Amino acid sequence: MPENLFKNVGDLVGDFEESPVQEIESLCMDCEKMGVTRMLLTMIPYFKEVVVMSFKCDHCGNINSEIQSAGEIQQRGSLHTVHVTSPEDLDRQIVKSEHATVSFLEYELTVPEGRGQLTNIEGVIRDTIRDLSMNQPLRKVLDVEVYNKINHLLSRLRGAVGASDDEYNPEIVDGPTSSIEDKNRADESHDALPFTAFTVQVRDPSGNSFVSFKESPNDPKWSIRAFKRTHEENVALRLANEEDKPQENVKQVAGLSDSDEITADEVLQFPGICSSCAKDSPTNMKKVNIPYFQDILIMSTNCEHCGFKDNEVKSGGAIPEKGKRITLKVEDEEDLSRDILKSEHAGLSIPDINLVLEPGTLGGRFTTLEGLLAQVYEDLSTKAFIGDSAIDTQAGDSGLIGSTQMQEFDKFLTQLKTVMTAAKPFTVIIDDPLSSSYIQNFNAPEPDEQILIEEYERTHQQNDDLGLTQMKTENY
Repeated sequence: MPENLFKNVGDLVGDFEESPVQEIESLCMDCEKMGVTRMLLTMIPYFKEVVVMSFKCDHCGNINSEIQSAGEIQQRGSLHTVHVTSPEDLDRQIVKSEHATVSFLEYELTVPEGRGQLTNIEGVIRDTIRDLSMNQPLRKVLDVEVYNKINHLLSRLRGAVGASDDEYNPEIVDGPTSSIEDKNRADESHDALPFTAFTVQVRDPSGNSFVSFKESPNDPKWSIRAFKRTHEENVALRLANEEDKPQENVKQVAGLSDSDEITADEVLQFPGICSSCAKDSPTNMKKVNIPYFQDILIMSTNCEHCGFKDNEVKSGGAIPEKGKRITLKVEDEEDLSRDILKSEHAGLSIPDINLVLEPGTLGGRFTTLEGLLAQVYEDLSTKAFIGDSAIDTQAGDSGLIGSTQMQEFDKFLTQLKTVMTAAKPFTVIIDDPLSSSYIQNFNAPEPDEQILIEEYERTHQQNDDLGLTQMKTENY
């Protein structure tokens, strides 16, 4: 059997016969004299093998450290999301490859790609504070407005890690571009801000980054999602050539008439207005055929000005006379890959965990069951941990009530994480009064014993809510 060079950190520490650290004499890039590079081959629990390296030059004092993945680039990228709701969450370990970016959503801050690191959330924040503070004296002279904005951000970051006022704490200064808001921020910068919840995302196109969870992957504050890399990301990873970019059949139109035919092999693009920043933002539309169901239209908007994204699904055809209720018995992980079309009028429920989504929640979605559950988790967890309810738990008597509710919600999210991995069987029910929803049948065109489809007569209230009672179709 070949020797296992990548051992667990605990096994390496317990081995006193031979040092697990390898030392190699190497050239210092600053003084061009010889320094020492130390390498440690180890394995991160629940992750993979990595190489931890550090360099030190005794001649000029140059030091450097980084981490590299010892495995291959993964088939898909990875997106880790962690809701940091207490100072204890700052200790979560982060393995950041050289291709990864770290984003703090509430601060609107993204740390760009750089050297690989083995650190924790607090370490990333402190490194960011140090890097942003380095050029503050120069900004103070050249651009007062930028200086004040970065200083305000530094104050918030110091509050996140509990840094003292003496750590990287430049003062707000008055200048030709300063305002009353900037002066109010000056008072903030001189006092340590209280800890507030925030969200951290580590996005790695190579799939070789990792953020640790607490106890198990069912940690309600932690989630991971795999995504398909873009052509630009494949080029950056040297997996594709820039010239090999697939040609998109995009047709720009000013509007559609009854005589225009939408084909499945082209993307229509028409002008629109971003609902977030009110600037011009085109909308893409594509027709998709769902086998053994019907054609649908997928519409997507991605604003280049503010980054706002939105997508929705529209189904075609006449309004059916009856509604439809689809029940899926999920037995294993394979069922999570079933395609699901949830129309904007459909409600969704999972009785096993008492989850009920009213019609209109999440809008129209065409995704997999796994993707739909991930979207539900993301929306609920963000509102629970980062929304007003998370802040209210710190105040007075109402905080006691909020804390109890948060514990119950934390328990519910843990159950939802169990459902997301199909750890045990559960049932998904989609109730659509317009019969425009769909769950993929693995045995099509034959019936699937795990899917039960029931048709029912809509109630007068449902017809009224859908605007069908006032609809006139005769002699129109």
